[in-house]
Amino acid sequence: MSKYVVSLGGNALGKNAEEQKALLVGVAKSIVHLIKLGHDVIIVHGNGPQVGMINLAFTESKSAPDMPFPECGAMSQGYIGFHIQNAIYNALKEEGINKEVVTVVTQVLVDKDDPLFLSPSKPVGAFYTKEEAEKIKAEKGYTMKEDAGRGYRRVVASPLPIDVIEKDSIKELTKKGSIVICAGGGGIPVIYNNGKLEGIAAVIDKDYASAKVAELVDADYLMILTAVDNVYINFNKPDQKKLENVSLKEMKEYLNTDYFAKGSMYPKVNACVKFLTQKPGKIAVISSLEKANLAFEGKAGTIIK
Repeated sequence: MSKYVVSLGGNALGKNAEEQKALLVGVAKSIVHLIKLGHDVIIVHGNGPQVGMINLAFTESKSAPDMPFPECGAMSQGYIGFHIQNAIYNALKEEGINKEVVTVVTQVLVDKDDPLFLSPSKPVGAFYTKEEAEKIKAEKGYTMKEDAGRGYRRVVASPLPIDVIEKDSIKELTKKGSIVICAGGGGIPVIYNNGKLEGIAAVIDKDYASAKVAELVDADYLMILTAVDNVYINFNKPDQKKLENVSLKEMKEYLNTDYFAKGSMYPKVNACVKFLTQKPGKIAVISSLEKANLAFEGKAGTIIK
């Protein structure tokens, strides 16, 4: 029996709630396949589009007060967690499996002096044209950047995770056989201020949070499921190359050669490298939601070890 941390990309979960629920039906069946084989599963999910849209809804509302990013992150953890819980619960029932599925509202500790606060880089919310982005920047003062050739998005600070506050609860629930959904959207970023925890305006990259969770719970596998089937070098260029089975040493060399887009594939690859560096002998996989079942069996995706 192995322990899997499965990371679901926010961009891969659809453009709205109904699309997200539909996509999660297939994901849930893949996860239940792992459970049927006797494995423990911990799920982390992204929230880049969702938390940005929640924040934008409050910002544009004429009657509701503005909502800070930590609270928006907590809201996204709740509704995305509910959708994942619901989909997995129904898939378990279809297989006659009686297991609890639990969402943990998760705080993730960051350093208030992290230099990444000075250079916002985490894309959130919807995609915009260059003209739309310039208008939003002028009206709201947001930092807008192009995201991997797909359009312009708002970017916010993305400090690195140091610790997961609820890690002992996550471990205990997993030990008891529950399927745990945690650190949604990278977790709610918190700092210590005069010995007390408080939220801070930022979005932690869920890939780095997934790697931290996998490290803390001593996972055997870190599975990052996103919108593409494999990692590529020279992506979208005539000489692009699909990566399938890659050593940790080889992937470190690719990272150092700047092959991956900073706001897209780079954090996924770097998160896998961080996990495997901390936990030699473990395995990390990057694949698509659609090929999750094959990726779980080692038959799809980019496998790093």
